Amino acid sequence: MLIGIGLIALGGCANMSPTGQRALSGGAIGAAGGAVLGAVAGGSPAVGAAVGGAAGAATGALMH
Repeated sequence: MLIGIGLIALGGCANMSPTGQRALSGGAIGAAGGAVLGAVAGGSPAVGAAVGGAAGAATGALMH
C-alpha cells in the first residue's frame, strides 16, 4: 500500500515545472532538517519544520 501511495505522489510531480520541482524538494528537505534541528536544540520540531520548509521552498524556487 505504501508503494502505491508513493507512486501516486511521484506521478503528480511529472507535470510540474523544474522550478516547482525544486521548490517542492527544497521544502521537503528543509522541513525534515528543521524538525530535526528543532528537536535537537530543545525547541519545537513543528516550528523547526515550518521555518525549514519555508526556507527550503524559497531557496529551491530561486535556484536555477
